[in-house]
Amino acid sequence: MSKKAAYLEDRGVVRVSGADATGFLQGLLTNDVERLRPGEARYAALLSPQAKILFDMIVVREPDGDGAAYCLDCAAAQAADLAKRLGFYKLRAKVTIADESANRAVVAFWGGEPEHAAGQLVYADPRDSRLGWRAILPRADAAAIGSEHVDMYEGLRIGVGAPKGGLDFAYGDAFPHDANFDLLNGVDFDKGCYVGQEVVSRMKHRGTARKRIARLKTAGPAPPPGPRRPASTCTWTSGPGSAATWRRRCGRRSVPDAWVPVPGCRPRAPWPPTSAWPATRWPRSTASWSRRGG
Repeated sequence: MSKKAAYLEDRGVVRVSGADATGFLQGLLTNDVERLRPGEARYAALLSPQAKILFDMIVVREPDGDGAAYCLDCAAAQAADLAKRLGFYKLRAKVTIADESANRAVVAFWGGEPEHAAGQLVYADPRDSRLGWRAILPRADAAAIGSEHVDMYEGLRIGVGAPKGGLDFAYGDAFPHDANFDLLNGVDFDKGCYVGQEVVSRMKHRGTARKRIARLKTAGPAPPPGPRRPASTCTWTSGPGSAATWRRRCGRRSVPDAWVPVPGCRPRAPWPPTSAWPATRWPRSTASWSRRGG
């Protein structure tokens, strides 16, 4: 693969610096900031107390200067809100939080390591080595690289199964496990406390993650983004399967209105729902589903 680069216009930069910057971020984010060396990056999230993802970001440590400083490579639409949210936690910590998205931008490189130059902060993408490298540059320099290859980069991102916040999962609605953070080096289960840590740890040790983001290959053009498909339009693949198989794969949850069936697994009750078995009366657990479905 030849070396490619793309200016990611949908990414912004928030900078956190100061004597207490390391401990400040360590107590908030899902990943271990204290072990970051200059130029290294970690994928992380800032959660709500209920452990829902509010912001996701790549945290990169700047070369040591006057105290520790970190750049948060985050969604541009969220940069201002992220800086504001971090300010809520600041209290008396000796940190400076600034949204620098107006002056700095993010570029992705893949197919080869980019050349380092003065004024650039270059780091390997911590989610998956196949995603290559990223760099935080002055916005004018990033714009000069252009976004001609953005679609190619999006294909690469989807190919490795790295979801994009706000597109592949909803902020404020998904747990880290739902968005594959544990599979993309986004959670350190050995670090100390952070916001939402108790729920995330419980989900790991009890194995209660009920949703995952997975790649889907379509036979034809993908449907346009929009509302979920009605269940009546879903078709089931015939083959061996039982409610027990379904439960292991999908979790003990009621059937949503647009559930995508697992190949080789079929419900034991009539589908699509009929007047004798309306969708609103589906049992809440697959155990009762098996008993009632016959």
